[in-house]
Amino acid sequence: MAKQTIMRRFAKWHIWLGWLVGVPVLMWTVTGLIMVWHPIEYVRGNHLRAELPPVETATLVMPQLSGPVRSMTLDSFPDGAGWIVVEEDGGRYRYSPTDGRLYNPVLERDARAIAKAAYAGDAALEALTYFPGDATPMDLRAGTNAWQARFADDTHIYIHSQTGEILAVRSGWWRVFDFVWGLHIMDLQEREDTSHPILIVFAALGVAGSLLGCVLMFRRRKARVKVPNEVTA
Repeated sequence: MAKQTIMRRFAKWHIWLGWLVGVPVLMWTVTGLIMVWHPIEYVRGNHLRAELPPVETATLVMPQLSGPVRSMTLDSFPDGAGWIVVEEDGGRYRYSPTDGRLYNPVLERDARAIAKAAYAGDAALEALTYFPGDATPMDLRAGTNAWQARFADDTHIYIHSQTGEILAVRSGWWRVFDFVWGLHIMDLQEREDTSHPILIVFAALGVAGSLLGCVLMFRRRKARVKVPNEVTA
């Protein structure tokens, strides 16, 4: 009798937990399905990035630096190769690999040329907009001064305003993915926090409800006895 009482109590808790976490569980399932609909390479817009030319190393010249730096790397960019130097204070600069001189900040005409060279699609470039680091759009969130090149197919290419680096390629599907990711982690404002109290509480309640459901699978049910119909003469 005690076991049946406990099972009935578990069943009641299971039902209440089902009502409480049913919507979040459904949301996690639907958003998870959307996020795996395309490979992550497609979401990141790799198919929209033009292949960059190789770096010629025969005539490399070291940058003209005056102090210690955090890092220095040689890379290829849509408008040619360059040294990327990160200074002690976090400043990021690009130097020429042929004469070692510092590149000037990227002007609008330069950003337009870089965007067209970096884009592998067929759509036209519709607009070019400059964003300071404290006011970047939601689909960048880099905290860096950047140019946004917007193409007719809803692709956004973000260009570092100092170095000309491609910071991000954002397609329409990326923005769908980003929105459902925010729903998935229950953080639509920043879409970065994967460990906050609301998410942890609902996840714990979902686990508890699932465990109760597993326990209830082993509950014995009494078989109903069929009463034969009376035969009338």
